[in-house]
Amino acid sequence: MRIIAGKYRGRRLVSFQAGHIRPTTDRVKESLFNKISPYIEGARVLDLFAGTGNLGIEALSRGANEVVFVEKSGKSLQILKKNLTTLGINEDVKVVKDDVFKFVKKWDGAPFDVVLADPPFTEKIAHPVMEILAQFPLVTPGGIIVIESSHQEPIGEDYPPYNFLDRRSFGDKNVSFFSLSEK
Repeated sequence: MRIIAGKYRGRRLVSFQAGHIRPTTDRVKESLFNKISPYIEGARVLDLFAGTGNLGIEALSRGANEVVFVEKSGKSLQILKKNLTTLGINEDVKVVKDDVFKFVKKWDGAPFDVVLADPPFTEKIAHPVMEILAQFPLVTPGGIIVIESSHQEPIGEDYPPYNFLDRRSFGDKNVSFFSLSEK
């Protein structure tokens, strides 16, 4: 894994191999960030199921002001912290060890401009993640949610108050985009 663009372009990230871990590939990440580039500069970003930090660090590299990483795996968190340290990132980030569903329910801070979610494919929880995000909105008006899912796990298009924008397929992975209308 590497950072594709921005301040940390070309830098490699540490990862680990495990059957249940499927990091976002460079091809998918590049397409995803090309789509959401208007939202990134100066954004507050929430990286759910952050893993080793691949998506959130890419957002920082491309100009996000702040990223909150949420991950419950201790091993993934160790690697995430190592990646942040290696890149010299110690400001504008918060690393939270928590279950995503619990985190979303109890979050009482400022909303986010961008929410990135890459739930584990083996758990097939993309739909429940969108349901909880709809129930406990964490997105600023005009903000965006990007969620990855297995092509074997259908994810709907109707999660009020969010509007479906687009879905892109990459082999066995789908990336869906939702926005919150400005009021």
